[in-house]
Amino acid sequence: MARAFGILLRTLLIGFLIVHAYALALKFVRVPASILMGQRALAGADVRRNWTPIERISPNLVRAVIAAEDTGFCQHKGVDVEAIKKALEERERGAGLRGASTITQQTAKNVFLWNGGGFVRKAPEAWMAVLIDFVWGKRRVMEAYLNIAEWGDGLFGAEAAARARFGKSAADLTAREAALLAAVLPSPNKWRVDPPGPYVRQRTGTLQARMRTVERDGLAACVLE
Repeated sequence: MARAFGILLRTLLIGFLIVHAYALALKFVRVPASILMGQRALAGADVRRNWTPIERISPNLVRAVIAAEDTGFCQHKGVDVEAIKKALEERERGAGLRGASTITQQTAKNVFLWNGGGFVRKAPEAWMAVLIDFVWGKRRVMEAYLNIAEWGDGLFGAEAAARARFGKSAADLTAREAALLAAVLPSPNKWRVDPPGPYVRQRTGTLQARMRTVERDGLAACVLE
């Protein structure tokens, strides 16, 4: 029993070290294919992705995803504790449990983990989010996020999505096009950009207004300045 426990402990330690060494390496090299990309490919999707440096992605899209997913991106340390508290308070009042994942947590999930799993996945997700926020920095986290986020139909990353949806580079996305892409992020295989339904059109308008607030208040300054 003690021998088996020792083997398990060593295996977990080696796995821990490998994952953290991998996270350190990704500060300098492109993120390879994610588990979700593999799942989509196995399901028969034509997976498309073109890694694009943050310098060649429109600032409009940076502002749009911050407006849509995580307005505190530049302030928190990977996990937004206040957002989690608020979500739990709302759940206690019977409002249902809404998502409180930051862009950094979503990046950690997409790079190192898997979809689903509930609270079992949340603990390592939070740990890895704090780690990459510290090791990579905000600009690199955003670059990774925009290159591995799913935009439906096997499209991963801003460049593939921009070319498929609008026939242009991610560098040339207008404010409205960026808002459209951000509007479908919560459920990219359900909500459409081409053509957008009533909900996506309404959400796009809301996000355009929020994007102006993001720009005015410097909420994307950690990435764009």
